[in-house]
Amino acid sequence: MFELKKIVSALLMPLPALLILGFIGLLILWFTRRKGLASTFITFSLLGIFLVSFQPIATSLLRPIERENEPFVPSGEAIQYVMVLGSGHVIDHAMPMTSELSRTSLMRLSEGIRIQRMYPESRLILSGYDGGTGVSHARMMAKVALALGVNKNNILLLETAKDTWEEAFQAASVVGKQKMVLVTSASHMTRALYEFDQAGLAPLPAPTNFLASNKIKQPWARYSPKAQYLEQTERYWYETLGRWWQLLRDALAGSEPVTEEPATSGTNNQISLELNQQKVSNPV
Repeated sequence: MFELKKIVSALLMPLPALLILGFIGLLILWFTRRKGLASTFITFSLLGIFLVSFQPIATSLLRPIERENEPFVPSGEAIQYVMVLGSGHVIDHAMPMTSELSRTSLMRLSEGIRIQRMYPESRLILSGYDGGTGVSHARMMAKVALALGVNKNNILLLETAKDTWEEAFQAASVVGKQKMVLVTSASHMTRALYEFDQAGLAPLPAPTNFLASNKIKQPWARYSPKAQYLEQTERYWYETLGRWWQLLRDALAGSEPVTEEPATSGTNNQISLELNQQKVSNPV
């Protein structure tokens, strides 16, 4: 189900979907005489690619989602855990370790470390499975965290969680009723908070990796299509699909909230976390 969800969502992203429409238009043009229909498909494809890469449109879509949660502001209350959600990596020893993490992951991790240093007694929870690389994303983030000065005894790993739902339920078995700060991308925060609420947690949000800003003044940067604006539209659409999936999942599960934990969490997961804590002093 996880792999199918990822494949379907990838094909429904703006750029692949619009390119597929353009390719269909070319097939109609090459193999039929319906030039009008072909022109419609190709025009829609090209115009669509322009619009989703146009800053006023992309920013107007993503910015409201990113601003649903305010940046984290420290308070006087004690924080026991700071959890950073994963977001992909590669294994390439020709790169420095900071470049092996995705840009999103590095941004989340740096914010998590910043907040953890405000609360020296807190522990940093890092999550994410290996994604087929053989090394978990949690462990890759731990290597960078150690290099940036985080104490190995303050790091816990969730190395099997594939998505936010699994991350939430695995975290619940560790955090319990203690205070936790949740770090993830601003566009993803509201959806993540919903999953953690379903798991019985009420973390303090710490959104980071803001992409959409309406403060761009230079007209050549604002009104020319760019890949960075296409990324904003893709983030908006990805989160919209994610919210629809949450609604569909909950509808299929019935009206009762999800209370069961995934098989990868629970007592065994707690033991695994403690073992991983010992190993993280020498990450692979």
